[in-house]
Amino acid sequence: MPVEEVLAELGGVATRSELLTRVTEGALRRAVAAGTVIRQSRGRYALPSATWIGERAELTELAEAGRRAAHELSGTAILLSATARWGWPTKWVPTKPQVALPRNRKVATGVRRRFDVRIRDVPSSDRDDGWVTSRVRTALDCASLLPPDEAVAVLDSALREGAVDRDELLLAAAGLAPLYRSKVERLIRFADPDAANPFESVLRWIVSDIPGLDVRPQVRITDDDGQIGIVDLADEQLRIVIEADSFQWHGSREALERDCIRYNRLIAEGWLVLRFSWDQVMRHPERVRELVRRTLLQNYLRVRRAPPDDLAS
Repeated sequence: MPVEEVLAELGGVATRSELLTRVTEGALRRAVAAGTVIRQSRGRYALPSATWIGERAELTELAEAGRRAAHELSGTAILLSATARWGWPTKWVPTKPQVALPRNRKVATGVRRRFDVRIRDVPSSDRDDGWVTSRVRTALDCASLLPPDEAVAVLDSALREGAVDRDELLLAAAGLAPLYRSKVERLIRFADPDAANPFESVLRWIVSDIPGLDVRPQVRITDDDGQIGIVDLADEQLRIVIEADSFQWHGSREALERDCIRYNRLIAEGWLVLRFSWDQVMRHPERVRELVRRTLLQNYLRVRRAPPDDLAS
C-alpha cells in the first residue's frame, strides 16, 4: 500500500516507527522526496496540504521580515518574529515585526508605527545569528509574555520540533524572576510534543481546567476491526473524544467518506465525540469550554456517576 494511503488510514499523521511497520524505509524516503508526505518534525510524518504549504511559506516570510527589522534597528527579533525563524507554528502571527531594543535607546514615533518595539536587554548569549533570540530564550519569552493559550501553542511547537526538550526549558526557567517563574514552569509542564498543531494546542488549553476531564493529544483508538484512527484529544477513562475539525481533511468525497466511517466506528465503540471548528476554538473559547463542560456533566449523569463537586457550578 502506498505511504500516502497508510498515512490516511492513520489519521493523516504518524510516527516513523508506526509507518515502518507497514511500509519500507525506501518507500517512506521516496514519498518525502516526492513531496507526497512531509516530515513535520523529528520522527513525525504527515500528509501535505495547501494549509501546511502556505503556513511554511508564511513563516519564512515572517522570519525574513523579523531579520530585516532587527538589522535596521540594530535590535533583536523576539517573540513571534523569533518563533517564525525557528519554524514554530503559532496561534496568531504578528501584524508587525517584533523587535527588542536596549533600555538606553530612544525610539522615534515612526519606528513604533512600523515595528512592535519592546524595550529590554537581550544578552549575546541569548541571541542566535546575531539578530534573533535563541530557541530557549524564545520559548521562555513567549511563555512569560503571551496569553497562556498562545504560549502553549508555542511551547508545543518547540517541543515537537525536538531541538529543545522539557528539562532544558525548565532548567532555564529556574533563572527567571519570581514574577514569571511559576507561570512559565506550569506552562512548560503542560506542553506536549505530541500536539499536532496550534489549533489542537489551543483547544487542549481551553478544556484543561474542566473538573474531571483529562485529555491527551493524538490518541490511537482501535476496535475489533483494527485501528479506527488517531484522534486529536481523548479522555480514555471517560471515553470522550474532542476533535479540532479542519477543512483540509474534507476536501474530497473520499476524505468525507473516510471521516464518516471513522466517526461512526468511534460512536459504535462507546466514544462520545465533540467536534469544533477553527473559528469556534480561536475566537469563542468560552463557548467551547462551556459546551465541553455541559457535555461532561451530562455524561456523568448518563452513567449515574456523581460528577466532581465543581463541575456543575
